This record gives sequence, C-alpha cells and structure tokens, in this order.
Amino acid sequence: MSIPSFGLGTFRLTGQAVIDSVKSALELGYRVIDTAQIYGNETDIGQAIAQSGVPRSELFITTKIWVDNYAADKLIPSLRESLAKLRTDHVDLLLIHWPAPGNGVELGEYMSALAEAKQQGLTRQIGVSNFNIELTRQAIEVVGKGEIATNQIELSPYLQNAKLTDFLKTQGITVTSYMTLAYGKVLKDPVLAQIAAKHKATVAQVALAWAMQLGYAVIPSSTKPENLASNLLARDLRLDDEDMARIATLERNGREVSPDGLAPAWD
Repeated sequence: MSIPSFGLGTFRLTGQAVIDSVKSALELGYRVIDTAQIYGNETDIGQAIAQSGVPRSELFITTKIWVDNYAADKLIPSLRESLAKLRTDHVDLLLIHWPAPGNGVELGEYMSALAEAKQQGLTRQIGVSNFNIELTRQAIEVVGKGEIATNQIELSPYLQNAKLTDFLKTQGITVTSYMTLAYGKVLKDPVLAQIAAKHKATVAQVALAWAMQLGYAVIPSSTKPENLASNLLARDLRLDDEDMARIATLERNGREVSPDGLAPAWD
C-alpha cells in the first residue's frame, strides 16, 4: 500500500458545495478523497460517491478521527459511524487529526486504538496529522516502524518544514501536504508567477507540482470544476532545478493553522 500523490481535499466544504465538488472531481478523474469527522461532510461525500457511480474499488478515501473520539472506547465506534456516513465498510487511510496534548487521552491509548482499527479491517492504512518529530517518534514506538503511512501537515512554498519532512523521509513516512496554496496567499507571489509564465502554467499548478516533485502527496480543494480540472494538470508539470531552487528561497515559516490546545510545539 502507498499514499496516492494527488487527491481532493474537502476542508470547509459542506452540503451541496461538497456534493458538487466531489461529483465534479470524480467526473474529471479524481479518485482520492480526503475528509475528516470534524468537517461535518462525510454523509454528503458518501452521497456524492454513491451518485457518481464510481466503484468503491477505484477510490482511495481518507478520514480523520476527531479529538473527542480518541479514547479507546470511542475511537472505533466513531469510525464505524464515519463508515456508515461514507457508505463503505472501510477507509483506505485513517488519521489522528491533531495530537491535542493535554486533552486527557494519552498518545499510547489513541495510537493503539488506531492500530486496532486496522487489525479489524476498518482501514487499510493508518497515519497521523499535524504531529511534530517527537510525537511522530512516540507514535512509531506504539504501532511499530513501517506502520505509519503518512503525516499530513501544513506545507507550502511559504512553510517548507524542512526539519520535519527530512525526519519523515528517514522513517519512510509519506508527507501529505495540506494548505499547499497557503489559503491562496502563494497565488500572488511574483517568483511563482514568473515560473508559471515560463511553463505556461498557473501559479497553483506550480505550487502543487513543487510539492509533488519533492515526493509529497497533495490534496487541493475547489468548488469550481475549472479549477479542479486545472489543478489536475499539475501532475504533468515538471519544474527544473532552477525553479525548485527559487521556490526554496520563499520559505518564511508562514504557518496559517495552529489551534490552541490541538497543535504541538512545532519543530
């Protein structure tokens, strides 16, 4: 098993907006869908998939356990609820959404419950999201080396996270980049605009191609079919060494998301 390099994100999309986005994406050829319990859209996504006619066997579905469900007696029951909403008997990837230090459930407890979900066949792979190096190390100690498929982290040309991504590489853990466009902030970047013009591409395509070229998986979202189609073309864009070097200079630790009580001490 491995993590597909390109998928559809659904953060902040609910109701008809997410139904339309998922159906449009599936029509365009997307086969990877990323959601989470806290997004409140699993039922809508289940409906969109059912209406699309795309066989479950062709899809790679990720969801994330919310912090309220980390306790050993809650995690698997909450996952079963998610599966019912998604109209499937398993997900392909199940993540712990935030480390949430101090929320009353120890890392060992929720990682063990996550591993149990995999043993029961409720998920094909397991992973984490928003974990720093130390917490990732602790998670590996609980479930074993080679068991954590990905760490899904905020990552963009403005937040390149070199220490963490280097560590994950040494552990054979795939990086999944979310917020690769930094809430749209990178779309106005003059360096990225120059690179995009050179390749007759969009800035969004350049940012996504940059992440994929570094070996990361990306999950951009959009409600517009034309943007969904355009983002897909990032898979075919090859940046040269000069492009990659120029993007490397854009690092400015531009973190967009760090909720109190959920986020770790960042590396």
